[in-house]
Amino acid sequence: MEDSRKLLRRSVYSFLQNYQFFTSIAAVLAFPYAISVLLSQTVLPSSSLFSSAFDHFRALFDAAGFPISSKFFSILIQKLSQTVVSSIYSLPFSLTFLLISKACVIQALNQQKPSLEPSFSSIMSLFNPLLVTHVCNSFVFVSVNATVFFLLFFAFNCLQGFGFFSPNWIMWVSVFGAFLYSIAIAKAIIICNLASVLSGMERKGGFMSILKAWVLIQGRSATALLVALPFNMGMAGIEALFQYRIVGGYHSRERLGVWMVVEGMFVAYLYSVFVVLDAIVNTMFFKSYRMGYGMCLERKRCVCCWMDVGEKESEGGWPPLEGP
Repeated sequence: MEDSRKLLRRSVYSFLQNYQFFTSIAAVLAFPYAISVLLSQTVLPSSSLFSSAFDHFRALFDAAGFPISSKFFSILIQKLSQTVVSSIYSLPFSLTFLLISKACVIQALNQQKPSLEPSFSSIMSLFNPLLVTHVCNSFVFVSVNATVFFLLFFAFNCLQGFGFFSPNWIMWVSVFGAFLYSIAIAKAIIICNLASVLSGMERKGGFMSILKAWVLIQGRSATALLVALPFNMGMAGIEALFQYRIVGGYHSRERLGVWMVVEGMFVAYLYSVFVVLDAIVNTMFFKSYRMGYGMCLERKRCVCCWMDVGEKESEGGWPPLEGP
């Protein structure tokens, strides 16, 4: 298994080696998804759906006994509402353009000849597994959020029951909750991204891909996090740039000029490039694990992927799944 720096270098090298193909994916396929994400965050403050989601989350947290007056829970409720509404607005594009762009990246990097562009039929053969896994990933994110909120609910009610419901205790539990929530969400993102790549490689989607991705990530969480962090921070920075340059410029001038539209399209294109780079680095991470698959030859069976080691491994192929 390679370290994070080598994986990042290999990912960037693969992107530059097939620069025209990957930038075409970013311009044609990932670009509509990038536009939908950036614009959905623009209309959030004035959206009635956002106000409704914020009020519902606030009422839910208040009924659960959380101190919603604290700054931590105010920010958390606002971010949850933004994430839910933004996901709803960009859902048609994430289920189509995003998945097809990921399929293009996975198929291109999985071929024996990387310079050969994948055919349309081979790309669409990955769409159904990626779609099923994407839906299952949504359930995983809901489950992770529910689990963390249940633990926080239990902690705050225990503090209140034992009489430790002071501002200092609320602050320390809130800090611990923020730390726990960040770790849980980061690991869920890594596992779900890897599950999407795995389902594309095997052409089998669903919760089994997520389970295998979770097993595969054991002992490699730090490497996966360091690999995924730069591109996710880059996408977050581009979102902030869009808010500052385009949204802020529109509110200050109260009109949308031609150059502002051009600049907004360029920022959206940068976001789509980072979407493609994120798919590349996740695919390269899985391929790096697969290159170390020969370590399981002595066992005659890979316990991480539940796959038998056959003659296809010596030919560079990936043995079929036979079940746990």
